[in-house]
Amino acid sequence: MALLDNTKDVIPLSSIAELLTAKVRTLKMYEDKGLLPFKSEIKKLYSINDIKIISFVHYLASVKKINANGIKYIIEMLENNMDEKNRTDFLSLVEQKLEKLSGPEITDIESM
Repeated sequence: MALLDNTKDVIPLSSIAELLTAKVRTLKMYEDKGLLPFKSEIKKLYSINDIKIISFVHYLASVKKINANGIKYIIEMLENNMDEKNRTDFLSLVEQKLEKLSGPEITDIESM
């Protein structure tokens, strides 16, 4: 059995939107503001690791109501001040908290 490569870019933004019960245009807005991991390809694909960051960005924007500059600062802090293990542990903790929120709750918040 082969292990999954969490860094391989294979998932389109539309599938990520479906996983997060978010709108594609919302995620594209995050992308336009530079909040998502940078992808230079024409057909942008994301990795499992990218999905963790994207879901964290979505949580900060839609639930915590943090603006784009605040989110950029938080992501920069994660990338520059945490080693890979601590960042992974932190994002796993955030993921557990996100699982407690249902999709409809986040969608309702998005539409406000």
